This record gives sequence, C-alpha cells and structure tokens, in this order.
Amino acid sequence: MKYKITLIVLLLSIVIMKSSIEIHTVEQETEDRKAIYELYSKYTEIPWYLIGAIDQYERNTKAFKSYCPKEDELISICIDPIIWQGRDNPFDNDNNPMTISMFFGIGLDGNSDGFADRLNPYDRLITLLSYLTMNGKNSDDIRNSLIDYYENEEGVRIIYEIAGLFQEFEIIDLSKRVFPIPKYYDSAYTNGFGAGRSYGGRRSHEGIDIFAHYGTPVLSTSYGVVEKIGWNRYGGYRIGIRDYYNTYQYYAHLQGYKKGLKEGDYVKPGDVIGFVGSTGYGKEGTSGRFAPHLHFGLYKYDGKREWSFNPYNFIRKWERISLR
Repeated sequence: MKYKITLIVLLLSIVIMKSSIEIHTVEQETEDRKAIYELYSKYTEIPWYLIGAIDQYERNTKAFKSYCPKEDELISICIDPIIWQGRDNPFDNDNNPMTISMFFGIGLDGNSDGFADRLNPYDRLITLLSYLTMNGKNSDDIRNSLIDYYENEEGVRIIYEIAGLFQEFEIIDLSKRVFPIPKYYDSAYTNGFGAGRSYGGRRSHEGIDIFAHYGTPVLSTSYGVVEKIGWNRYGGYRIGIRDYYNTYQYYAHLQGYKKGLKEGDYVKPGDVIGFVGSTGYGKEGTSGRFAPHLHFGLYKYDGKREWSFNPYNFIRKWERISLR
C-alpha cells in the first residue's frame, strides 16, 4: 500500500509538470513517456517495453476506433466505454468506481482522485495493466490476457514485435526513415501505385518500382523486425519487415539477401538487407522477366485488417532526407 501511494504521488507530479510546462520537443515527450512506462513497470511487474508496445499499438490504431480521443496524448491507450463501465450499467459515462465494479466494468481510479475517468489517460493505463495481471504476472498469463482483451491474435503478435524492438534498441522513438537505395547508387522511380497487373490474374500494383542496377544494395528504411524472408511467386526473393507503426514493408524482386538475415532479426534504418534483382513471376529461381528493380510496398494493420497504401510520397520524403 505504501508503494502504491508513492507511485500515485510520482504520477501526480508528472501530471502537474505536464500541465504547467509545454512540451517543445519530440525528444522530451518520448523521454517522459518512457519514464511513465518504467514507473508503471515497477508497480505492475510488466516489462516497460511491453507496456510501451501496448501504448504504441494503441497509438497506431486509435484513429480507427470511434471511442478514442482524437487529440494527441502522452498515453494513447483507450478503452471501449461498454467494457469500462460494464455492459448493463445504466449510467452513461459512469466514473464512479463502486457502480462500475457493481456492473462488472473494468474501469479503475488510477490517480486516487476518487473517479474512474475513462478520459483520464492514467486511469486508462492502470485499468488495462490491472486487467492484464488479473490472472497472474508471468509471461504466459499476460499474453493470454492480451489475447482475451483484444480478441485478436494478430494484433497481439504485433504488440510483441514492437516490444522486441523497444527492448532491442532501448529507445521508443523509432521514427527515423531512409531511402531504400544508398545515396551514391543510381535509381529512378515513378508513382505506379494502383496500375494494372496481369500475371496471376487481374490485380492492381500494390507499391512502387525503384529501378536500379543488378546487385545494388537494398536498405531497410526503418527500424523493424523481419517477419518474412523467402520466395514468393509474384515478388520473387522478398523480405517483409514490420515497423513500430504496425506497417509491413515489402521488398521484392531481390537478387538475394544479406548473408545470415533471417525471420525474427531486428534491423535499423540503413542496414543492408538484400540486393536489387529481377526475380519472380514463376517458380523459385525465376529471374529476368523484367528489368531489375526493387518493388517497395507498404501495408497498414489497423487492428482488424491489413491494407496497402501508396508509398510514393513517403519515398520522396525519405529520399530528400537521405540526400542531405
């Protein structure tokens, strides 16, 4: 109990500091966010990087949930109001811990102000973490509770990938991006997203093609974890990397891979992952059916489904940054 009171005092000091000092830099905001993860980790015994990954996953998917606050918040975890207050609770937007508990809601008072306020990010955070440890604090208990909460094993898998990135690099701002072709190598591309393709049946082009010479190094554009590596009859030798925005990056038609690269490996912006080729459109090893190029695609996972979006403007921005 004494430890909990100490925790609450520390949390309140953070809230007061945030309300009186404007955040001027991304660096300061990420430092404060990581400090909160570490603080709650000491209280709940959930690793800080897993708490951070849950928060980042929520940040990545909040735009697709009608009940989430749309403004930027230091903590982005949000909870369905029905789950918060209890399905049969007759009081809309109930913030009374007693009646919430009476109707089997999960909402808690996380900062000891007497209210279980769903709009308070600290109440939401302690509520979710308490839910996750309700049946035990070992790794299997927490993973099973996450699956029970999200009812989505794919989303939970991505949360653990993000947690692995935070643990590996020991930072939570993994937003750095680079162009996938090194600065001093020739390359050219246009916006071919959505163009028709006929191999394997009528379909649209889910990416852009960056033309370069055979053997040109291909770089990881971001921090990420290698989800897929191997042959695909459309993409040839390809690599799929998941970044901490829930985005799957697809690198295709490669001549080959960096030696030793395998699924589960962590990469950072600028790491060589493979080499430009012209593989694909056939059985494994097929090559030369088109000019050498890198096919680069982006796929967003929104918490329910994954869909492709146009990488062209992102690629242009990353190229400008890489050329500085």
